[in-house]
Amino acid sequence: MNSERDYNVEIKDTKDHKYAYGFDFDVMHPYMIKSFEPFFNKGSLLELGSFKGDFTRRFLPYFEDVTCVEASNVAVEEARKKLGDKVKFVNSLFEKATLPKRYDNIVLTHVLEHLDEPVLVLKRINDEWLAEGGRFFLVCPNANAPSRQIAVKMGLITHNAAVTPAEAEHGHRCTYTLDTLERDAVAAGLKVVHRSGIFFKAMANFQWDRLLQTDIISKEYLEGCYKLGQHYPDLCSSIFLMCEKEGE
Repeated sequence: MNSERDYNVEIKDTKDHKYAYGFDFDVMHPYMIKSFEPFFNKGSLLELGSFKGDFTRRFLPYFEDVTCVEASNVAVEEARKKLGDKVKFVNSLFEKATLPKRYDNIVLTHVLEHLDEPVLVLKRINDEWLAEGGRFFLVCPNANAPSRQIAVKMGLITHNAAVTPAEAEHGHRCTYTLDTLERDAVAAGLKVVHRSGIFFKAMANFQWDRLLQTDIISKEYLEGCYKLGQHYPDLCSSIFLMCEKEGE
């Protein structure tokens, strides 16, 4: 683990790139929940990488027992202000976190690509934190999203899975595709039960943020992009694996 990383700095917006966009909060978060909901177990939820609690809030109607692990103490304090005592917070690196029990549901969304040792953390999830019969929801940005492929053709990035300078400033270490994401999950001992994509996406986040402020994009159009993503997971904004412990 690189001891020089400053997680409070990594979550800050840069001059030309936000850490999180309106598209993430208003479009991707609801559709992630919609993708997860059919697979939810009753019981407890562990969210690994809660940022400032905006996504965490969406789990509260489903779970009374919610625990979040977050490396940035600044993000934890902001999340506490929003969510109060509804959530248990652990301010720690995943590699060093000590948790009191196993969990029926574990969520890791748009976080694995930030980790220096992703397989090590996935192995901790499988070996130490996931309950028997538990389900693990893993989501990462997709290297093959059309918006990235267009950026390659425009000469803005060198290849689909490139890590841009702005992404590197935010702590990205890689950009996953469905095959490399499944490779790491299997290497950690997890069993991939369901694989899919979330939301067909041909425009960059900043372009979506502008469009969402107009009447050009309707709810029906958003729903269409979500449904199209079920047919073409490799052309989605994010890729999604639902995993269980191997052998179950």
